[in-house]
Amino acid sequence: MSGNIVSGIIDMHIHSAPDVRKRRLDDLELMEAAVKLGARAVVIKSHMVCTADRAALVNKIREEKYPESDFQMFGGIALNRPVGGINPWAVDAALKLGAKVVWLPTNTAANHFRKENKEGGVEIIKDGQVTEELRSVFERIKEHDAVLATGHISPEECFRVTEAARDAGVKKIVITHPEFHIVGMSLEDQIRIVKDYDVMLERVYAQPIGGGVYKNNLPDNVEAIRAVGCDHIIVSTDSGQMQNPPWYESIVEYVEYLRNAGITEAEIEKMTQINPGRMLGIEK
Repeated sequence: MSGNIVSGIIDMHIHSAPDVRKRRLDDLELMEAAVKLGARAVVIKSHMVCTADRAALVNKIREEKYPESDFQMFGGIALNRPVGGINPWAVDAALKLGAKVVWLPTNTAANHFRKENKEGGVEIIKDGQVTEELRSVFERIKEHDAVLATGHISPEECFRVTEAARDAGVKKIVITHPEFHIVGMSLEDQIRIVKDYDVMLERVYAQPIGGGVYKNNLPDNVEAIRAVGCDHIIVSTDSGQMQNPPWYESIVEYVEYLRNAGITEAEIEKMTQINPGRMLGIEK
């Protein structure tokens, strides 16, 4: 990764516009920034809608405007209330449109609601078992060799869902920002879920802590990298919020921080290129 320190990078978690919430960059601006930085790929995420169709249009524009670039944008779907929660039909449509990631509920997850002292939310477990709808979602993810990402569910739910997904034959599982206080997975549990189920941990740039304030996660991320090992960590930004730097700044800051903390070039490449590339099926 000499020279341009983010050349070839893959970021699997970026929020871009159009969205119901104001975002730093729209899809086309993100593509332009990614091509300029020499990024290999990004995944755009919405809490509200499927993003695979948007990504397909951006890729067509990129191919025409920058034919020398191999950059790709991918999309996914988050199983929140706007898409019907755990909705196998919505997942089926998203995957057929090219979605690469299926996130379990995020900001409308029952766990998220509980953490904010609200009632309701999308449940994924009933009577101690994952729901039948979720089992149907697993089948579709398996069929398309897509990524199951855990969203904003609790640590206990992460373990139950991961076990059920593995039993259903899902090969690619990412624990979504386990450091986020809504998820609240201890470092010990992160180590255990990696050991027991061979999953990836996505460690992101920052997290909201209330009042529009965000906490920088980078010091904690370095601790996790050293404790877990780079083979099971994906570096993503989860960028797009107006309170945080634009993606092209946050990703550079992230990589520079890892370098300055003594994380090796090979380890950085593993977490920013090889691991996410394998999840998206675009290995070198």
